[in-house]
Amino acid sequence: MLLCAAALLGTALPAGGTRAAPASCVASPAPSGGEAKQILDIAKAAQKELDLNGVVLRVTRDGREVVTGALGESMTGVPVTADMHFRAGSVAIVYMGIAMLQLVEDGKAALDDPIARWLPDAPHADEITLRMLGASTSGLRDYVPDPKFLSALYADPFRQWTPDELVGISAAHPLLYEPGKSWSYSHANFVLLGEALEKIAGVPLAQVMKQQITGPAGLDSTLNSFTPEIEEPVLHSYDAERGRYEESTYWNPSWTTAPGAVLNTHVCDLARSAEAVGTGELLSPASFRTQLDPGTVGLGGNTPGCPPKDCFRQLPARHFGYGVIVQNGWIQSNPSFAGYAAIQAYLPGERLAIAVSTTVGPKGPEDNTAQTIAGRIAKALTPGNSLTG
Repeated sequence: MLLCAAALLGTALPAGGTRAAPASCVASPAPSGGEAKQILDIAKAAQKELDLNGVVLRVTRDGREVVTGALGESMTGVPVTADMHFRAGSVAIVYMGIAMLQLVEDGKAALDDPIARWLPDAPHADEITLRMLGASTSGLRDYVPDPKFLSALYADPFRQWTPDELVGISAAHPLLYEPGKSWSYSHANFVLLGEALEKIAGVPLAQVMKQQITGPAGLDSTLNSFTPEIEEPVLHSYDAERGRYEESTYWNPSWTTAPGAVLNTHVCDLARSAEAVGTGELLSPASFRTQLDPGTVGLGGNTPGCPPKDCFRQLPARHFGYGVIVQNGWIQSNPSFAGYAAIQAYLPGERLAIAVSTTVGPKGPEDNTAQTIAGRIAKALTPGNSLTG
C-alpha cells in the first residue's frame, strides 16, 4: 500500500547527513547465499529470459550495499563492469523538479507563477505555470509520438535538436485540455522547465544541476553532456526501433530533455540518487510533500486524443509527482532511450534502494527491462509493495 506523505517524511535520513556514492563502483564478490544471491539469481534468470546483452544493478539498504552486480557483455567479448556509464534519461527530470522546488524555497519563484514571467514566448505562457510544467499538467502534447518527429528522428538519429524545434512540434497542436485540468506526460514540459530554471537561477542549467543536485548528493559520476559522448567505460546499447538491430550507443539524446540536463551515470550513482531523492534530503519537508503530490492525484484518464499510457488516471497508489513517479510507496524514475533502460527506486519504509540498467539483445522486448528486473527484486524483498503494477 502507498505510504502517506507523513510516513514518508518520518523516515530518518542517513546518519551523519548526505552520503556520497562509492568512490569506486565494483561488483560484489560472488555471494554464497542470502539476499545478495537471491537478487543476482533473479537478474541472471531475467537476463536469459529477456535476451539482455548486459545488466548492471545495485541494491542498498539504509545506504549500505546489499549487492552490486554486472552481467553479460557491453560489446562482443567485452564484459559488463559495474562502473560502466549509461544514459540517465528522465532521472534528470527528477533533478530539475527538485532544483525548481529549491528555488521556490529560496523565494526566487512560486510554483503557481505563469511561465510568461521568464519565458514570454513559450506557448500558452500566460496560462501555464511552473507547477504545471513539473507536474506535467500543462496540456501540451508530447512531441515524441508525433509522426513527423519520429520520421525525422529515425532518418537521422544523430541529429542535434534544439529546444525551439522540440517545443514547436508540441505547440503546432492544440492543447489536450485546459492547463492544470488534467494530466498527460509530455517531454515539452521538461524542455520548458529546464529553460525556466536557467532564467530563475541566472546560471546555465548544467551548473544548476551540479550545484544544487549532483554535487550536494555526492553524485560525482553523474555528468551532463552537450554532445552524444559518454564517459568511459561505456555500457554499449543496441536497438531495433528502426527495423534492424543496430548499435545505438551514440545516438544523439538532445531531444530527450533540456540542454544541460542530458546526463550519463553509472549504477552506483544511480542507487545513491534513488536514496537522495527518496529520502527527500535535498528538500524541506514541505517541498518534499509537494514533490510527492503537487496536485496530480485525481487528474488524468480518458483524455480525447491522448494514448491511455500517456494520460492514465492519477491515483494515490500510482501517480506522477513533481518530476517523480510514486507507486505503492516507491519513489522512482524509469528512463529508456535507444536500447538503454534503467530504473532508480526507493522505498522509504524499508530504506531500500534499487538501481538497474539493462541493454537488450536482438530478441529483447520493447518494455523497460530494467523495471522488470527491479520489480522482481522488489517482489522478493518487499512482497507487499509492488514496483511494477
